[in-house]
Amino acid sequence: MKLQQLRYLCEVAKQGLSVSDAATVLHTSQPGVSKQIRLLEEELGVVLLVRSGKRVVDLTEPGRAIIKIAERVLRESANLKQVAEEFSDENAGTLTIATTHTQARYALPNVIKQFSERYPKVKLTLHQGNPGQIAQEVIAGKADLAIATEALADRPELLSLPCYEWHHCLVTPHDHPLLRQRAVSIRDVARFPIITYDAAFAGRSKINRVFEQQALTPNIILSALDADVIKAYVALGLGIGIVAKMAFEPERDTELRMIEVDDLFPVNTTRIAFRRDAYLRRYIYEFIELFAPHLKRESVERARLGGGDGYVI
Repeated sequence: MKLQQLRYLCEVAKQGLSVSDAATVLHTSQPGVSKQIRLLEEELGVVLLVRSGKRVVDLTEPGRAIIKIAERVLRESANLKQVAEEFSDENAGTLTIATTHTQARYALPNVIKQFSERYPKVKLTLHQGNPGQIAQEVIAGKADLAIATEALADRPELLSLPCYEWHHCLVTPHDHPLLRQRAVSIRDVARFPIITYDAAFAGRSKINRVFEQQALTPNIILSALDADVIKAYVALGLGIGIVAKMAFEPERDTELRMIEVDDLFPVNTTRIAFRRDAYLRRYIYEFIELFAPHLKRESVERARLGGGDGYVI
């Protein structure tokens, strides 16, 4: 039995039972993938894939059970490599972070600069996506860390730790009527066309809930994936924006004004997450602490041992 055979089998399952797609991902040939899986079946003495002619149409019951074990074996194999690299050169390696545009654009630049200066031999890669996508990247082993506000705490495979809290704000053109009000209510906000985040991003679910609780239907004319797009359309006079407060930069957003509305929308918590069974190299612990200074290595390890939802004091 070879790790390569387990990897081929798992990839076929990931690719919706398409052997050709699995071969493309694995940079090998379709006949090669099929041959290795058949050799694995012969060694184990069970059929793993249900075939109809040249097509794979399903997994057998033993196939499903073996894939779960194979995934664990492959993860532990990756952990073995991480341990070996840790002791061969603790200052070199790779770090892949999956995150949203808001975090990549506003929260991470200074952290990444500090980390890169401290670890110049670590190749750092950023993958951007929505919270569901980035959670899945870490679960699948394509990224080491996920950073987002939504979704991470809902995945049992991940340990997610709270990093910092933030609020939404309103952004408006410089001559908007709301700027002349002493206080702004949620009913005031609902009177105007609104531009805000797509449903999967940056606390949008909490925004929706506030309007629902007041029996209001907001006129959301545009949903966007990131704050820069939202601000661009607000500057054109199409509506008012609801964005993360960190996304408003007075020195750059000179055509806009910001209205603080901490009392209108609930606080949001950005979290950092990794697989519960992943081996974390020392520089990953240091990256976590740079991003969230209260998450020192001892705190992270205590959360791992606790096996809970990642609450850290």
